[in-house]
Amino acid sequence: MIRIINNRVQETCCFIGHRTINESEELKKALLDSIERLITEKSINTFLFGSRSRFDTFCLELVTQIKEKHPHIKRIYVRAEFPIIRDDYKSYLLNLYDDTFYPEKALGAGKGVYVKRNYEMIDKSRFCIFYYDEKSLTANKSGTKTALDYAAKRGKEIIIINQQR
Repeated sequence: MIRIINNRVQETCCFIGHRTINESEELKKALLDSIERLITEKSINTFLFGSRSRFDTFCLELVTQIKEKHPHIKRIYVRAEFPIIRDDYKSYLLNLYDDTFYPEKALGAGKGVYVKRNYEMIDKSRFCIFYYDEKSLTANKSGTKTALDYAAKRGKEIIIINQQR
């Protein structure tokens, strides 16, 4: 398992966003440009992904595409479910990601497990890329807003991708 320690935070970025997104070529280009700049200009080499949103999956697809050009980068799946996983599930995940882990802080979190997982991803990252639509009816109650506020309080470098619907 890859452990991200404090000095590696400088080389790490996480993705957090709403469950549904307005996919477009404009969004794809904005994300590809942001990811490429992080790799080439900021020496980011580790990307953290959650689950349960199309934004996570979309970003994984883009980072996987970019990995062909930059094979040294790592894609890490931070689980919010299954603290202990079977070998066959881990093998499945390792077809998509370079590693996976379950944050200790999420143990016993109950319904708040996704919030704790997101906090862990933020804490382990220098940059956070958010897909956040403040005009969304549920934006103020969303996990994305909670995570965005937390990242700002923690002084993280935040990139907000906002697509108007």
